[in-house]
Amino acid sequence: MASDKAPLPFGYTFAADFGYVRLESLAAGAQSGRVLLRLAPYTNIYCHHSQLQTGKPTAGVDHYNGMLDCFKKIVKNEGPSRLYRGITAPILMEAPKRATKFAANDRWGKFYRDLFGQQQMTQGLSVLTGASAGATEAFIVVPFELVKIRLQDKASAGKYNGAVDVVVKTVRNEGLLAMYNGLESTLWRHILWNAGYFGCIFQVRQLIPKAETKKGQTINDIIAGTIGGTVGTIFNTPMDVVKSRIQNTIKVPGQVPKYNWAFPAVLTVFKEEGFGALYKGFIPKVLRLGPGGGILLVVYTGVMDMFRKMRDERLGKQL
Repeated sequence: MASDKAPLPFGYTFAADFGYVRLESLAAGAQSGRVLLRLAPYTNIYCHHSQLQTGKPTAGVDHYNGMLDCFKKIVKNEGPSRLYRGITAPILMEAPKRATKFAANDRWGKFYRDLFGQQQMTQGLSVLTGASAGATEAFIVVPFELVKIRLQDKASAGKYNGAVDVVVKTVRNEGLLAMYNGLESTLWRHILWNAGYFGCIFQVRQLIPKAETKKGQTINDIIAGTIGGTVGTIFNTPMDVVKSRIQNTIKVPGQVPKYNWAFPAVLTVFKEEGFGALYKGFIPKVLRLGPGGGILLVVYTGVMDMFRKMRDERLGKQL
């Protein structure tokens, strides 16, 4: 979804997405925003609890039959505060992650248009640009994701006292590069999601009638962003499952981890647990990232339009 307009300087695109995070957090009047923000911690914890369950399901305390069953068992056996364990890392990650996503998408879009001699974006360039933006974004995300996964894993509950403790113990026991465990699977997760997201936004915008009003444009962006977020989640959930398991594995010298590289790990999960295991946590994830993709696109577009107007007004005064 890189714009055909000349991209704004990186600082504008980065600041625009910081604006998205603040606006979403403060959108008391937007019911959808309130619902998404309230559900985020709960959907997040269920998603990772289910993804870290290995082997065939067996009845008992550690087996979850669904989101509500997971919440009940976590509150009953671990306490209500457990629902928010590890939430600091994704909160700190959100602004730089989203900012990098859109800033990189704009920059990669200009790069590929110049490289292939295209004046405007095409479907293929939108997918390629989104994939490249996802790869760029992944380098920001990996350390935060590792901290979150290790804090949220029930088996690690007594090992760490908080996010800083995870970083200290991981670096001390496994080395500095261990903070980037799971980089390859995270790259694939973000490449697939962003390729699906930005590629779908371009295609949907071509298919639906052009908006004549600001309200119409907002509705179109919600539709395009929601479809893009849903398709991206369908594409990348298997990589999310194996990423969680790779990052939760503590490296032991001389031992090859069971979950090490993305595609072999996907095959291992498929053979041992079946195809459905590759979509563990899909429902809460798509409920968050489907509508969230629409909200993200609408607010980001609005903030960028505001920045363009400010820039044009400033340039006009200078002339």
